[in-house]
Amino acid sequence: MLLASEFGTGQVFWSMLWFFLFFIWIIILFQVFADIFRSKDLSGWGKALWSIFVILVPYLGVFVYLIARGGKMQEHAASKSGWGRSGRLLNSGWNWLATNQG
Repeated sequence: MLLASEFGTGQVFWSMLWFFLFFIWIIILFQVFADIFRSKDLSGWGKALWSIFVILVPYLGVFVYLIARGGKMQEHAASKSGWGRSGRLLNSGWNWLATNQG
């Protein structure tokens, strides 16, 4: 049994690093799946093929998806949040108020 006194500083660092990398990987995986199913420009077959590719070859599938559709992923996230490409908030009452103060 591994005791805390046998666990060196380097091992603690590597364990924490691998834990955080795994946690980041899970977050990216969920973001990719959310983008696949949120995408209106992909057909049903396209969504199915991307999903199968990401499930069968997860690391390569996510990497290829981020390269191939990373720009679309950014556009989907921006449109969902309400921020435009110019960095200005779209469809907001605050925007109307700021421009029409008299």
